[in-house]
Amino acid sequence: MRFVDTCRIKIVAGNGGNGAVSFRREKYLPFGGPNGGDGGKGGDVVFEVDEGLGTLLDIRYANTLKAKSGENGGGADCYGKGADDLIVRVPPGTQVFDAETDRLLFDLTETGSRTIVARGGKGGRGNMHFATPYDRAPRKAEEGDPGQLRDLRLELKVLADVGLLGFPNAGKSTFVSVVSRARPKVADYPFTTLVPALGVVKIGEESSFVIADIPGLIPGASEGAGLGVQFLKHVERTRALLHLITLDHGEGREPWADYQALRHELEAFDPEMATRPEIVALSKADIPEVQELYPALRERFAAEGKELLLLSAATGQGVQEALYKLWEQVGSNDAVRGKVRRKPRLERADEEVTADTSVDELPTEETAAEAATDSDTNPDHQS
Repeated sequence: MRFVDTCRIKIVAGNGGNGAVSFRREKYLPFGGPNGGDGGKGGDVVFEVDEGLGTLLDIRYANTLKAKSGENGGGADCYGKGADDLIVRVPPGTQVFDAETDRLLFDLTETGSRTIVARGGKGGRGNMHFATPYDRAPRKAEEGDPGQLRDLRLELKVLADVGLLGFPNAGKSTFVSVVSRARPKVADYPFTTLVPALGVVKIGEESSFVIADIPGLIPGASEGAGLGVQFLKHVERTRALLHLITLDHGEGREPWADYQALRHELEAFDPEMATRPEIVALSKADIPEVQELYPALRERFAAEGKELLLLSAATGQGVQEALYKLWEQVGSNDAVRGKVRRKPRLERADEEVTADTSVDELPTEETAAEAATDSDTNPDHQS
């Protein structure tokens, strides 16, 4: 199923039912008076956060979401029936903006919560409410109030504890597939990952955190280059960052320059994001050239006050150390956003799967090698 993280839609709540004009007509009560009932209330439009959703695709092609109107009032003091609310399911992390003013109206993050985004109209009063000593047979009633109409823009920002950043082909998807049961597409060419992929990393028996594989960035991403703005917004809710850099990029850049470029894009997009706790790791340590150059690169980063880890998702080298450091960073930055634990929805090019991606234990070098091989050889594990 296609991953959709933004859409514009019209929301129309139901109109209230009209009040009735009616009079009592019993045989022995020729002047029985008015008995027109009130109209029913129109239905509200309600957004419900559903942890099983990971895209706005269903809403995007609806164009208009409209709740039903309340029924009109009737004679014999009969009130019109109120309309049922229209429940619209949205994924966690959905932000609701006014499409005209771009003002943020709602930020929907808590699973199971319900938010009224458009209120139904109140039912009109029947003529029984208008009888007076001077007018015992009023022939007037109120029309129902119209339902609220809104033009909204919805934007989805994935909920993850850790954002995995790097330039294209830095090994991010392989890393996620090794440390969790998520299976993003893994291939030896840039821009393999085109949508965020979520995985749950289990630390010990009771602790875990959610990691997001953010599609590869390029210079100018903060200004929209390579869909950079769409990708960077998914980092906003994270509590810690993991920068993956590599020598094996084929474009002549060096690791420190890559790291600086990533930092620049974060600062240009949102200066606050550049202050998040972060870890920097040199990936693809299974390549001899990387092993040889790592000591010099580590000193280069240390001279700037940065620790450079060395890891290989293919062999598992350094993976456990990186995960424990990430967990420490996540725990130290709870203030970024409320802690959310949920089963993420993994989006694939041809299907969608709801999966629990937690693992029983941290990967060893043996299990990491098996996972990396599995991602390369098993077509069912590609998305």
